[in-house]
Amino acid sequence: MKRAEAADRIATTPPRIGSVVTVQAPAMYRIRRRLAPFLAHAMLITVAALFVLPFFWMVASSLKDNRQIFSYPITWIPDPFRWENYREALNYPNFRFLRLLGNTVFYAGGVTIGTVISSAFVGYGFARLRFPGRDLLFSLTLSTLMVPPIVTFIPTYVLFRELNLTGGYTPLILPYFLGNAFFIFMMRQFFLGIPWDLSDAARIDGADEFRIFWQIMLPLVRPALMVVAVFSILYTWHDFFGPLIYLSNQDDYPLSLGLFVFRGQRTNAWDLIMTGSVLTTVPLILVFLFTQRYFLEGVKMSGIKG
Repeated sequence: MKRAEAADRIATTPPRIGSVVTVQAPAMYRIRRRLAPFLAHAMLITVAALFVLPFFWMVASSLKDNRQIFSYPITWIPDPFRWENYREALNYPNFRFLRLLGNTVFYAGGVTIGTVISSAFVGYGFARLRFPGRDLLFSLTLSTLMVPPIVTFIPTYVLFRELNLTGGYTPLILPYFLGNAFFIFMMRQFFLGIPWDLSDAARIDGADEFRIFWQIMLPLVRPALMVVAVFSILYTWHDFFGPLIYLSNQDDYPLSLGLFVFRGQRTNAWDLIMTGSVLTTVPLILVFLFTQRYFLEGVKMSGIKG
Protein backbone atom coordinates (compact mmCIF):
# COMPACT_ATOMS: atom_id res chain seq x y z
CA MET A 1 0.00 0.00 0.00
CA LYS A 2 2.69 2.45 0.95
CA ARG A 3 4.62 1.70 -2.21
CA ALA A 4 1.53 2.33 -4.39
CA GLU A 5 0.78 5.62 -2.61
CA ALA A 6 4.37 6.77 -3.13
CA ALA A 7 4.16 5.96 -6.83
CA ASP A 8 0.91 7.89 -7.20
CA ARG A 9 2.41 10.85 -5.38
CA ILE A 10 5.44 10.90 -7.67
CA ALA A 11 3.25 10.64 -10.76
CA THR A 12 0.96 13.52 -9.73
CA THR A 13 3.70 15.83 -8.44
CA PRO A 14 4.62 18.52 -11.05
CA PRO A 15 8.32 18.88 -11.84
CA ARG A 16 10.20 21.56 -9.97
CA ILE A 17 11.64 24.57 -11.77
CA GLY A 18 15.15 23.81 -12.95
CA SER A 19 14.73 20.05 -12.77
CA VAL A 20 15.56 17.90 -15.81
CA VAL A 21 12.76 15.76 -17.16
CA THR A 22 13.78 12.82 -19.34
CA VAL A 23 11.33 11.96 -22.06
CA GLN A 24 11.95 8.78 -23.96
CA ALA A 25 11.53 9.27 -27.70
CA PRO A 26 9.11 6.95 -29.48
CA ALA A 27 10.66 4.04 -31.34
CA MET A 28 9.47 5.31 -34.73
CA TYR A 29 11.14 8.68 -34.14
CA ARG A 30 14.44 7.03 -33.26
CA ILE A 31 14.31 4.86 -36.37
CA ARG A 32 13.50 7.88 -38.55
CA ARG A 33 16.37 9.88 -37.05
CA ARG A 34 18.82 7.08 -37.81
CA LEU A 35 17.54 6.53 -41.33
CA ALA A 36 17.55 10.22 -42.33
CA PRO A 37 21.35 10.52 -42.85
CA PHE A 38 21.41 7.22 -44.76
CA LEU A 39 18.61 8.31 -47.09
CA ALA A 40 20.22 11.73 -47.63
CA HIS A 41 23.56 10.17 -48.57
CA ALA A 42 21.87 7.62 -50.82
CA MET A 43 20.06 10.39 -52.67
CA LEU A 44 23.25 12.44 -53.04
CA ILE A 45 25.17 9.42 -54.35
CA THR A 46 22.40 8.68 -56.85
CA VAL A 47 22.34 12.26 -58.15
CA ALA A 48 26.14 12.37 -58.32
CA ALA A 49 26.17 9.10 -60.28
CA LEU A 50 23.71 10.53 -62.80
CA PHE A 51 26.02 13.49 -63.36
CA VAL A 52 29.19 11.38 -63.55
CA LEU A 53 27.71 8.73 -65.88
CA PRO A 54 28.03 10.79 -69.13
CA PHE A 55 31.64 11.64 -68.33
CA PHE A 56 32.39 7.99 -67.54
CA TRP A 57 30.83 6.97 -70.85
CA MET A 58 32.95 9.54 -72.71
CA VAL A 59 36.16 8.31 -71.06
CA ALA A 60 35.27 4.68 -71.69
CA SER A 61 34.37 5.39 -75.31
CA SER A 62 37.71 7.10 -75.84
CA LEU A 63 39.38 3.73 -75.15
CA LYS A 64 37.15 1.71 -77.52
CA ASP A 65 36.80 1.32 -81.25
CA ASN A 66 33.64 2.23 -83.14
CA ARG A 67 32.36 -1.34 -83.00
CA GLN A 68 32.41 -1.39 -79.19
CA ILE A 69 30.89 2.10 -78.91
CA PHE A 70 27.77 1.07 -80.86
CA SER A 71 27.60 -2.52 -79.61
CA TYR A 72 24.41 -3.94 -78.10
CA PRO A 73 24.17 -4.74 -75.27
CA ILE A 74 26.23 -1.79 -74.11
CA THR A 75 29.91 -2.45 -73.42
CA TRP A 76 30.77 -0.36 -70.37
CA ILE A 77 34.37 -1.52 -69.96
CA PRO A 78 36.60 -1.41 -73.08
CA ASP A 79 37.98 -4.77 -74.14
CA PRO A 80 40.74 -4.31 -75.08
CA PHE A 81 41.80 -0.82 -73.99
CA ARG A 82 42.82 1.14 -77.10
CA TRP A 83 45.42 3.55 -75.70
CA GLU A 84 46.54 4.22 -79.26
CA ASN A 85 43.44 6.42 -79.67
CA TYR A 86 45.14 9.11 -77.59
CA ARG A 87 48.37 8.84 -79.56
CA GLU A 88 46.48 9.10 -82.84
CA ALA A 89 44.42 12.07 -81.65
CA LEU A 90 47.48 13.91 -80.34
CA ASN A 91 49.39 13.35 -83.57
CA TYR A 92 46.52 14.10 -85.92
CA PRO A 93 47.66 16.90 -88.30
CA ASN A 94 44.61 19.17 -87.96
CA PHE A 95 44.10 18.55 -84.22
CA ARG A 96 47.34 19.86 -82.77
CA PHE A 97 46.36 19.50 -79.17
CA LEU A 98 49.30 21.32 -77.60
CA ARG A 99 48.87 24.33 -79.87
CA LEU A 100 45.11 24.42 -79.28
CA LEU A 101 45.72 24.06 -75.54
CA GLY A 102 48.17 26.97 -75.62
CA ASN A 103 45.63 29.14 -77.46
CA THR A 104 42.95 28.22 -74.94
CA VAL A 105 45.19 28.98 -71.97
CA PHE A 106 46.10 32.34 -73.50
CA TYR A 107 42.44 33.16 -74.15
CA ALA A 108 41.19 32.00 -70.75
CA GLY A 109 44.13 33.62 -68.95
CA GLY A 110 43.61 36.99 -70.62
CA VAL A 111 39.88 36.98 -69.91
CA THR A 112 40.46 35.91 -66.31
CA ILE A 113 43.07 38.58 -65.61
CA GLY A 114 40.91 41.29 -67.15
CA THR A 115 37.79 40.17 -65.30
CA VAL A 116 39.49 39.91 -61.89
CA ILE A 117 41.24 43.28 -62.15
CA SER A 118 38.29 45.25 -63.50
CA SER A 119 35.70 43.62 -61.23
CA ALA A 120 37.83 44.19 -58.13
CA PHE A 121 38.47 47.86 -58.95
CA VAL A 122 34.88 48.70 -59.88
CA GLY A 123 33.39 46.62 -57.06
CA TYR A 124 35.62 48.39 -54.54
CA GLY A 125 34.57 51.79 -55.89
CA PHE A 126 30.86 50.97 -55.61
CA ALA A 127 31.28 49.53 -52.11
CA ARG A 128 33.82 51.76 -50.33
CA LEU A 129 33.90 55.12 -52.14
CA ARG A 130 31.31 57.85 -51.79
CA PHE A 131 30.69 60.03 -54.84
CA PRO A 132 27.63 61.63 -56.49
CA GLY A 133 25.62 59.27 -58.66
CA ARG A 134 27.21 56.12 -57.26
CA ASP A 135 23.95 54.29 -56.69
CA LEU A 136 22.62 55.33 -60.09
CA LEU A 137 25.74 54.01 -61.83
CA PHE A 138 25.51 50.78 -59.89
CA SER A 139 21.87 50.36 -60.92
CA LEU A 140 22.79 50.96 -64.57
CA THR A 141 25.57 48.38 -64.25
CA LEU A 142 23.19 45.78 -62.89
CA SER A 143 20.63 46.57 -65.59
CA THR A 144 23.07 45.32 -68.23
CA LEU A 145 22.57 41.81 -66.83
CA MET A 146 19.05 41.87 -68.29
CA VAL A 147 20.32 42.56 -71.82
CA PRO A 148 20.96 39.32 -73.77
CA PRO A 149 24.52 39.18 -75.16
CA ILE A 150 23.22 38.47 -78.66
CA VAL A 151 21.58 41.93 -78.67
CA THR A 152 24.91 43.71 -78.24
CA PHE A 153 26.88 41.32 -80.41
CA ILE A 154 26.35 43.07 -83.77
CA PRO A 155 27.19 46.61 -82.52
CA THR A 156 30.27 45.22 -80.75
CA TYR A 157 31.42 43.38 -83.85
CA VAL A 158 30.91 46.47 -86.05
CA LEU A 159 32.92 48.54 -83.55
CA PHE A 160 35.89 46.16 -83.57
CA ARG A 161 35.72 45.81 -87.34
CA GLU A 162 35.90 49.58 -87.79
CA LEU A 163 38.91 49.60 -85.46
CA ASN A 164 40.56 46.84 -87.55
CA LEU A 165 40.84 44.58 -84.49
CA THR A 166 39.05 41.51 -85.82
CA GLY A 167 40.93 38.35 -86.75
CA GLY A 168 42.69 37.92 -83.39
CA TYR A 169 42.07 37.64 -79.69
CA THR A 170 41.87 41.38 -79.02
CA PRO A 171 38.06 41.66 -79.38
CA LEU A 172 37.66 38.52 -77.27
CA ILE A 173 39.82 39.66 -74.35
CA LEU A 174 39.71 43.47 -74.34
CA PRO A 175 36.01 43.86 -73.28
CA TYR A 176 36.67 41.94 -70.07
CA PHE A 177 39.14 44.61 -68.93
CA LEU A 178 36.14 46.95 -68.82
CA GLY A 179 34.30 44.92 -66.21
CA ASN A 180 31.61 42.27 -65.93
CA ALA A 181 28.33 43.28 -64.27
CA PHE A 182 27.78 40.01 -62.42
CA PHE A 183 31.29 39.83 -60.98
CA ILE A 184 31.22 43.55 -60.13
CA PHE A 185 28.08 42.94 -58.11
CA MET A 186 29.66 39.94 -56.37
CA MET A 187 32.86 41.80 -55.50
CA ARG A 188 30.86 44.76 -54.21
CA GLN A 189 29.00 42.47 -51.81
CA PHE A 190 32.26 41.06 -50.48
CA PHE A 191 33.78 44.51 -50.00
CA LEU A 192 30.66 45.66 -48.16
CA GLY A 193 31.18 42.85 -45.65
CA ILE A 194 34.56 44.21 -44.54
CA PRO A 195 34.35 46.49 -41.46
CA TRP A 196 34.88 50.17 -42.11
CA ASP A 197 37.17 50.38 -39.08
CA LEU A 198 40.00 48.82 -41.08
CA SER A 199 39.99 51.43 -43.83
CA ASP A 200 39.45 54.28 -41.32
CA ALA A 201 42.44 53.12 -39.29
CA ALA A 202 44.57 52.96 -42.45
CA ARG A 203 43.58 56.52 -43.41
CA ILE A 204 44.53 57.73 -39.95
CA ASP A 205 47.95 56.14 -40.46
CA GLY A 206 48.34 58.07 -43.72
CA ALA A 207 47.50 55.41 -46.32
CA ASP A 208 45.96 56.62 -49.55
CA GLU A 209 42.96 54.95 -51.21
CA PHE A 210 44.96 52.82 -53.61
CA ARG A 211 47.17 51.47 -50.82
CA ILE A 212 44.09 50.61 -48.76
CA PHE A 213 42.62 48.77 -51.73
CA TRP A 214 45.82 46.95 -52.68
CA GLN A 215 47.34 46.05 -49.33
CA ILE A 216 44.33 45.73 -47.04
CA MET A 217 41.16 44.99 -48.99
CA LEU A 218 42.40 42.62 -51.69
CA PRO A 219 44.02 40.12 -49.26
CA LEU A 220 40.75 39.98 -47.32
CA VAL A 221 38.69 39.13 -50.41
CA ARG A 222 41.16 36.64 -51.89
CA PRO A 223 38.61 33.78 -51.86
CA ALA A 224 36.19 35.99 -53.81
CA LEU A 225 38.92 36.79 -56.35
CA MET A 226 39.55 33.07 -56.81
CA VAL A 227 35.84 32.43 -57.33
CA VAL A 228 35.77 35.11 -60.03
CA ALA A 229 38.86 33.63 -61.66
CA VAL A 230 37.54 30.07 -61.69
CA PHE A 231 34.14 31.10 -63.06
CA SER A 232 35.89 33.08 -65.80
CA ILE A 233 38.02 30.08 -66.75
CA LEU A 234 34.99 27.77 -66.77
CA TYR A 235 33.10 30.12 -69.06
CA THR A 236 35.96 30.91 -71.43
CA TRP A 237 37.31 27.37 -71.78
CA HIS A 238 34.22 26.18 -73.65
CA ASP A 239 33.42 29.44 -75.43
CA PHE A 240 32.60 28.59 -79.02
CA PHE A 241 30.62 31.46 -80.51
CA GLY A 242 33.14 34.26 -79.86
CA PRO A 243 36.19 32.52 -81.40
CA LEU A 244 34.05 31.30 -84.30
CA ILE A 245 33.10 34.89 -85.21
CA TYR A 246 36.32 36.79 -84.54
CA LEU A 247 39.11 34.33 -85.37
CA SER A 248 40.01 33.82 -89.01
CA ASN A 249 43.25 31.82 -88.76
CA GLN A 250 42.89 28.15 -87.91
CA ASP A 251 46.22 28.21 -86.06
CA ASP A 252 44.63 30.57 -83.51
CA TYR A 253 41.66 28.33 -82.70
CA PRO A 254 41.06 27.33 -79.05
CA LEU A 255 40.22 23.77 -78.06
CA SER A 256 36.46 24.18 -78.42
CA LEU A 257 36.73 25.33 -82.03
CA GLY A 258 39.57 22.96 -82.86
CA LEU A 259 37.51 20.01 -81.62
CA PHE A 260 34.63 21.12 -83.84
CA VAL A 261 36.90 21.20 -86.88
CA PHE A 262 38.33 17.81 -85.94
CA ARG A 263 34.83 16.36 -85.66
CA GLY A 264 33.95 17.72 -89.11
CA GLN A 265 36.98 15.99 -90.63
CA ARG A 266 36.52 12.66 -88.82
CA THR A 267 32.74 12.40 -88.90
CA ASN A 268 32.55 8.64 -88.32
CA ALA A 269 35.58 8.26 -86.03
CA TRP A 270 33.64 8.48 -82.78
CA ASP A 271 36.46 6.89 -80.81
CA LEU A 272 38.83 9.73 -81.77
CA ILE A 273 36.11 12.34 -81.24
CA MET A 274 35.57 11.03 -77.70
CA THR A 275 39.33 11.05 -77.17
CA GLY A 276 39.53 14.70 -78.23
CA SER A 277 36.61 15.53 -75.93
CA VAL A 278 38.42 13.94 -72.98
CA LEU A 279 41.61 15.85 -73.78
CA THR A 280 39.59 19.06 -73.91
CA THR A 281 37.73 18.46 -70.65
CA VAL A 282 40.43 17.03 -68.36
CA PRO A 283 42.44 20.29 -67.92
CA LEU A 284 39.27 22.08 -66.86
CA ILE A 285 38.45 19.36 -64.33
CA LEU A 286 41.94 19.62 -62.86
CA VAL A 287 41.57 23.38 -62.49
CA PHE A 288 38.30 22.91 -60.65
CA LEU A 289 39.66 20.18 -58.37
CA PHE A 290 42.61 22.31 -57.30
CA THR A 291 40.48 25.40 -56.65
CA GLN A 292 37.20 24.00 -55.33
CA ARG A 293 38.02 24.83 -51.71
CA TYR A 294 37.94 28.52 -52.58
CA PHE A 295 34.26 28.18 -53.46
CA LEU A 296 33.50 27.13 -49.89
CA GLU A 297 35.65 29.92 -48.48
CA GLY A 298 34.00 32.43 -50.79
CA VAL A 299 30.52 31.37 -49.74
CA LYS A 300 31.33 31.41 -46.03
CA MET A 301 33.23 34.68 -46.06
CA SER A 302 31.16 37.75 -45.32
CA GLY A 303 33.88 39.98 -43.90
CA ILE A 304 35.63 39.61 -40.57
CA LYS A 305 34.19 40.28 -37.17
CA GLY A 306 35.77 43.13 -35.31
